[in-house]
Amino acid sequence: MNAILSEKGQVTIPKAIRDDLGLTPGAVLDFQEDHGVIIVRKIVNENPISAWRGRGSLPGRLGVMDYLTATRGE
Repeated sequence: MNAILSEKGQVTIPKAIRDDLGLTPGAVLDFQEDHGVIIVRKIVNENPISAWRGRGSLPGRLGVMDYLTATRGE
């Protein structure tokens, strides 16, 4: 996909890429240059693991060690 650089140095990121990366207005992007190649990365402020912490539960309300023992056959 191509984009055109404006007189102000602005580029519109193609919609398909914005959608795939979940880029929304206000998203922070990091720009780096490496031997003539522009590298752009989306900055994610939150830890993606923290969003899932505490959402799971073990069968039968077992503790972690009891569950591991039961599943490993120890």
